[in-house]
Amino acid sequence: MCSMRTMSSMHPFHWLGSWFTPSSLSFLDKAAVVTEQDELSQPSPWRLSTVHRIEELKSLIRMGPIWAAGILVITAAAQQNTFSLQQARLMDRRLSRSSSFLVPPGSMTVFTMLSMLSTISLYDRLLVPFARRLTGLDRGISFLLRMGLGFALSAAATLVAGLVEVRRRRAASDISVFWLVPQYALFGAAEAFASIGHLEFFYDQAPESMRSTAAALFWLSISAGSYVSSMVVAAVHRYSGWLGDDLNKGRLELLYWLITGMQVLNLGYYVLCARCYTYKPVRVMSEKSGGERVQATGNNV
Repeated sequence: MCSMRTMSSMHPFHWLGSWFTPSSLSFLDKAAVVTEQDELSQPSPWRLSTVHRIEELKSLIRMGPIWAAGILVITAAAQQNTFSLQQARLMDRRLSRSSSFLVPPGSMTVFTMLSMLSTISLYDRLLVPFARRLTGLDRGISFLLRMGLGFALSAAATLVAGLVEVRRRRAASDISVFWLVPQYALFGAAEAFASIGHLEFFYDQAPESMRSTAAALFWLSISAGSYVSSMVVAAVHRYSGWLGDDLNKGRLELLYWLITGMQVLNLGYYVLCARCYTYKPVRVMSEKSGGERVQATGNNV
C-alpha cells in the first residue's frame, strides 16, 4: 500500500503549491519516449535517456534556486578577509592599555572560528533536542530552516559591521580592535547554520549516483560568491567614493549596508523558494507488513 505524505506539516518553509515539481517538469519525460527511428538503429544517449536519469536531472533543477540563494552569504563573508582587516589595522590593537603586545589583524578571524565551533556545539547539544520535541523531526529543524537562519545572521553581521565602522571613524581616538568581535562572531554563527545546512541539503537531496556532484555544487557556490564580491567592490569603487585609499575618508559602512540590503532581498527570495521546494520522495520498506511505501524525506530533514 503506497501513500504519499506531503511536507506541508513537516517543516515551516513549505506550502501546498510548489514549483519545479515532477509534474511541472514533465516536458523532460519526452527524452524517454522511444520513437520509430530509435527502434531501427542504436539509440543515441543524446536523443534517448532512461527515466532514472531524467528524474536525477529534475532533482538537480529543483535544487537550483536554493543553490543560488547561498551565493550572497559567501559574498558577505568575503569582506571579513579584506575590509575588516583594514579596519583592524587602523584600530587600537593592544590587549590592554598597559600592554605593548599588538594583536595581528589577520588573527581576528579566530573569533569567527570560535563562534562557528561554539554554535555547532550548542546546535547539536541544545537546539536539536529542543526542536525535535516541537517539530518531530530527527534533525530538529529542516535543512531549509537552518540555511534561512544562517542567511539572517549573515545579514545581521554586515549590518553590525557598518555600525562599528561608523563608530570607529567618528571616534576622537582609536577604539579597541575588539569592537570587531561581534561582526566576526556573527559571521561564524552564520557559517555554522548556512554553509553546513547548504552542504547537508545538497547531499541529502541529490540523487544517490550524484552525491559527489552535490559537494561540487557547494564549492561552486563559494567560488560564485567570491566573484560576486569582487564585482560588487569593483562597481562601488568605480561609481562611488565610498572606498578611497584612506578608510578614514571613505564610507565603508555604506558598502556594508549595501550588502546588507542585498542579503535582505536574497532572504526574501530564499524564503519564497524554500516554501515552494518539494522534497524528493524516498521508498521505505515497512518491517511490519513487509510492504513498500513512499514518503517525502521530511523525517530526515
